[in-house]
Amino acid sequence: MTIPTLPQRALGSQGLRVSALGLGCMGFSEFYGDAAYRAGVDAESVIHHALDLGVTLLDTADMYGPHTNEELVGRAVRGRRDRVVIASKFGIVRHATDPSQRGVNGRPEYVRASCEGSLRRLGVETIDLYYQHRRDKSLPIEETVGAMAQLVQEGKVRFLGLSEVSSETLRRAHATHPITAVQSEWSLWTRNWERTTFATARALGVGIVPYSPLGRGFLTGAITAESTFPDGDYRHTTPRFVGTNRIANLAIVSAVAAVAERKGCTSAQVALAWLLSRGDDVVPIPGTTRTARLDENAGAAFVGLSAADFAQLADAIPADAATGDRYPTGMQALVDE
Repeated sequence: MTIPTLPQRALGSQGLRVSALGLGCMGFSEFYGDAAYRAGVDAESVIHHALDLGVTLLDTADMYGPHTNEELVGRAVRGRRDRVVIASKFGIVRHATDPSQRGVNGRPEYVRASCEGSLRRLGVETIDLYYQHRRDKSLPIEETVGAMAQLVQEGKVRFLGLSEVSSETLRRAHATHPITAVQSEWSLWTRNWERTTFATARALGVGIVPYSPLGRGFLTGAITAESTFPDGDYRHTTPRFVGTNRIANLAIVSAVAAVAERKGCTSAQVALAWLLSRGDDVVPIPGTTRTARLDENAGAAFVGLSAADFAQLADAIPADAATGDRYPTGMQALVDE
């Protein structure tokens, strides 16, 4: 099956344009299974296939791996740099001997050091979109964004972004230097940002980049009550995927599947089409390690949901439908709410 080339969207109001769907690259390196589980994945080929589909936005971070994900992305785009918008992030600090332990650092000297490291690992002269991964609550956001703005002035970064921040933080940051994009988890089962940060983003002309738009795989219907996860998969300890929470959340999956069956498409495509319909300022970044899933996700850009489809989803999946927190306690504490 031939997939049409993905359309483009403006991300933010500073001139950045990207494909309507990006590619989240985190899963190539960790979090969804250990190294043995991913041994057969040819990440560079998957990324090349994404580019052939018209995906232009690749999302990585220095903490993925740690560090190895940026190196992977850098290798994959070598010789294709003009076809891709590279987004990376800094700010989550992982313990040297126990990467599961995490802190946050937004100090100006750390911002600069992190950027220099990312540029080196990616093998590029400029990072197109540079996010603060999590806000450092120990110092004013103006200090961190001020240091990020200096990187823009020096040509090391083109555009700035923030991830998982409150409406107030976004306003203060944007007053310091224009913010191009805000990245947060958003999907049919995670909607708590809609009336707060996302409303502020739209008022300021800031683009919205939903990560985990398929609910870490849950909304695809591939995860059942009996499903198990490989070693190294952090869903083992994510409340929504555990015990009775998982059972309760399968009702959301059934509601998405019902619409997909009527439309003649997949549940993943319904979930992504729902997000894409939220506005032309929305660019989801689903991750996958398989080319077949890339084709499926790209096809979502051409699935037109009707008013009846939206009504059915709204009735079956209220904004607070999900049972259980989306992160374990330690990770949730890093979110700026």
